[in-house]
Amino acid sequence: MGVEVCVKAAVGAPNVLGDCPFSQRVLLTLEEKKVTYKMHLINVSDKPKWFLEVNPEGKVPVINFGDKWIPDSDVIVGLIEEKYPNPSLIAPPEFASVGSKIFPTFVSFLKSKDPSDGTEQALLDELKALEEHLKAHGPYVNGQNICSVDMSLAPKLYHLEVALGHFKKWSVPESLSHVRNYIKDVMSSNSLKQKRKWCKS
Repeated sequence: MGVEVCVKAAVGAPNVLGDCPFSQRVLLTLEEKKVTYKMHLINVSDKPKWFLEVNPEGKVPVINFGDKWIPDSDVIVGLIEEKYPNPSLIAPPEFASVGSKIFPTFVSFLKSKDPSDGTEQALLDELKALEEHLKAHGPYVNGQNICSVDMSLAPKLYHLEVALGHFKKWSVPESLSHVRNYIKDVMSSNSLKQKRKWCKS
């Protein structure tokens, strides 16, 4: 048996990848490593019996390298790196947490009903921190080479742009040119081109 991965299906569209950046992170890592795999799209509101039998907690993503199903995107991408070391996606320890607060601040701003509660500024502060990092070290988090941090950040930035654009008519400010270029550059990588197909199918 080869590599199998279970990821979230879109709500109301069982044959389309859903809005789960953690599932997408795993798929992007497999694509970037050029690992052949079989993908199972899971309707999380009506999980198939076989899926719950092999994965009683019912969470996605989970991966199987041939012996058992393993959950947690952090664990999964670590195992992918271990089993398929080339090309390496390991980020230097000092860059491992770059952008790590963007997603929670984005979620807070998205849910916010009060324009003056500071959630927008908190997100801007995190995006400005990413801007400064990319200005000093870019074009990617680890310089010229895409790494595991990019695989985690890219789906989150994608969802940030789509969700905030739709619900709040908000976009990353023009002044954050390195962040805007980073999103475009990472989205143009081969694995993310594949992701765009999943998102728009």
